[in-house]
Amino acid sequence: MDWEQEEIRNLKENHYIIIDDEPCEIKSIDTSKPGKHGEAKARIDAVGIFDNKKHSMLNPVTTKVRAPIIDRRKGQVVNKSGGEVNIMDMESYDTFQISVDDEMYEEIEQGQEIRYLETMGKRKITQT
Repeated sequence: MDWEQEEIRNLKENHYIIIDDEPCEIKSIDTSKPGKHGEAKARIDAVGIFDNKKHSMLNPVTTKVRAPIIDRRKGQVVNKSGGEVNIMDMESYDTFQISVDDEMYEEIEQGQEIRYLETMGKRKITQT
Protein backbone atom coordinates (compact mmCIF):
# COMPACT_ATOMS: atom_id res chain seq x y z
CA MET A 1 0.00 0.00 0.00
CA ASP A 2 1.52 3.28 -1.14
CA TRP A 3 -0.88 5.58 0.71
CA GLU A 4 -2.47 6.29 4.09
CA GLN A 5 -5.81 7.81 5.08
CA GLU A 6 -5.91 11.37 6.37
CA GLU A 7 -8.73 13.78 7.26
CA ILE A 8 -8.78 16.94 5.16
CA ARG A 9 -8.65 19.11 8.31
CA ASN A 10 -5.17 17.67 9.08
CA LEU A 11 -3.64 18.51 5.69
CA LYS A 12 -1.34 21.48 5.14
CA GLU A 13 0.19 23.27 2.17
CA ASN A 14 3.21 21.48 0.64
CA HIS A 15 1.93 18.13 1.96
CA TYR A 16 0.73 15.46 -0.45
CA ILE A 17 -2.69 14.12 -1.42
CA ILE A 18 -4.06 11.78 -4.07
CA ILE A 19 -6.61 13.41 -6.41
CA ASP A 20 -7.97 11.45 -9.39
CA ASP A 21 -5.43 8.66 -8.69
CA GLU A 22 -2.55 11.13 -9.12
CA PRO A 23 -0.22 11.96 -6.22
CA CYS A 24 -0.22 15.76 -5.87
CA GLU A 25 1.52 18.44 -3.81
CA ILE A 26 -0.96 20.75 -2.08
CA LYS A 27 -0.50 24.39 -3.13
CA SER A 28 -3.45 25.94 -1.22
CA ILE A 29 -6.27 25.00 1.11
CA ASP A 30 -9.23 27.37 1.59
CA THR A 31 -11.68 26.51 4.36
CA SER A 32 -15.20 27.93 4.58
CA LYS A 33 -17.14 28.36 7.80
CA PRO A 34 -19.85 25.83 8.63
CA GLY A 35 -23.29 26.72 7.34
CA LYS A 36 -26.59 26.60 9.19
CA HIS A 37 -27.14 22.89 8.46
CA GLY A 38 -23.78 21.78 7.19
CA GLU A 39 -20.17 21.47 8.11
CA ALA A 40 -17.11 23.44 7.04
CA LYS A 41 -15.81 22.68 3.56
CA ALA A 42 -12.28 22.83 2.21
CA ARG A 43 -11.16 23.57 -1.33
CA ILE A 44 -7.79 22.04 -2.13
CA ASP A 45 -5.70 23.14 -5.11
CA ALA A 46 -2.75 20.90 -5.91
CA VAL A 47 -0.27 20.10 -8.68
CA GLY A 48 0.43 16.54 -9.82
CA ILE A 49 3.91 15.26 -8.98
CA PHE A 50 4.25 13.28 -12.20
CA ASP A 51 1.82 14.96 -14.63
CA ASN A 52 2.43 18.60 -13.50
CA LYS A 53 -1.29 19.34 -14.00
CA LYS A 54 -3.50 21.34 -11.65
CA HIS A 55 -5.98 19.26 -9.62
CA SER A 56 -8.74 20.54 -7.31
CA MET A 57 -11.26 19.08 -4.89
CA LEU A 58 -14.02 20.46 -2.65
CA ASN A 59 -15.13 18.34 0.33
CA PRO A 60 -16.18 18.68 3.98
CA VAL A 61 -13.17 18.99 6.30
CA THR A 62 -14.08 15.68 7.99
CA THR A 63 -13.75 13.72 4.72
CA LYS A 64 -11.04 11.08 4.74
CA VAL A 65 -8.75 11.23 1.72
CA ARG A 66 -5.71 9.28 0.59
CA ALA A 67 -2.24 10.71 1.12
CA PRO A 68 0.65 9.06 -0.76
CA ILE A 69 3.63 7.73 1.15
CA ILE A 70 6.64 9.46 -0.44
CA ASP A 71 10.01 7.69 -0.31
CA ARG A 72 12.89 10.14 -0.85
CA ARG A 73 16.11 8.47 -1.95
CA LYS A 74 19.59 9.11 -3.35
CA GLY A 75 20.96 7.63 -6.52
CA GLN A 76 23.92 7.85 -8.86
CA VAL A 77 23.69 8.37 -12.61
CA VAL A 78 25.13 5.27 -14.32
CA ASN A 79 24.63 6.56 -17.88
CA LYS A 80 22.23 8.53 -20.04
CA SER A 81 21.01 8.15 -23.58
CA GLY A 82 18.03 9.15 -25.70
CA GLY A 83 16.28 11.29 -23.05
CA GLU A 84 16.48 8.54 -20.42
CA VAL A 85 18.77 8.27 -17.43
CA ASN A 86 19.96 5.03 -15.81
CA ILE A 87 20.20 5.42 -12.02
CA MET A 88 21.60 3.17 -9.31
CA ASP A 89 20.02 3.52 -5.86
CA MET A 90 22.71 4.35 -3.25
CA GLU A 91 21.27 2.01 -0.58
CA SER A 92 19.86 -1.01 -2.43
CA TYR A 93 22.13 -0.77 -5.53
CA ASP A 94 19.08 -1.44 -7.74
CA THR A 95 19.30 0.15 -11.18
CA PHE A 96 16.38 1.63 -13.13
CA GLN A 97 15.58 4.07 -15.93
CA ILE A 98 13.80 7.42 -15.65
CA SER A 99 12.66 9.57 -18.58
CA VAL A 100 13.45 13.25 -18.09
CA ASP A 101 12.67 16.45 -19.98
CA ASP A 102 15.32 18.02 -22.26
CA GLU A 103 16.29 20.73 -19.77
CA MET A 104 17.02 18.27 -16.95
CA TYR A 105 18.71 15.87 -19.36
CA GLU A 106 21.31 18.54 -20.19
CA GLU A 107 22.04 19.20 -16.48
CA ILE A 108 22.66 15.55 -15.59
CA GLU A 109 26.19 14.11 -15.86
CA GLN A 110 27.33 10.50 -15.68
CA GLY A 111 28.56 9.62 -12.16
CA GLN A 112 26.57 12.50 -10.60
CA GLU A 113 24.64 11.92 -7.38
CA ILE A 114 20.95 12.87 -7.59
CA ARG A 115 17.89 12.79 -5.35
CA TYR A 116 14.65 11.21 -6.45
CA LEU A 117 11.28 10.35 -4.99
CA GLU A 118 9.28 7.19 -5.37
CA THR A 119 5.57 6.66 -4.76
CA MET A 120 2.75 4.57 -6.20
CA GLY A 121 5.16 2.64 -8.43
CA LYS A 122 6.60 5.76 -10.11
CA ARG A 123 9.86 7.65 -9.73
CA LYS A 124 10.90 11.25 -10.42
CA ILE A 125 14.23 13.07 -10.11
CA THR A 126 13.79 15.97 -7.71
CA GLN A 127 17.30 17.39 -7.38
CA THR A 128 20.37 17.25 -9.59
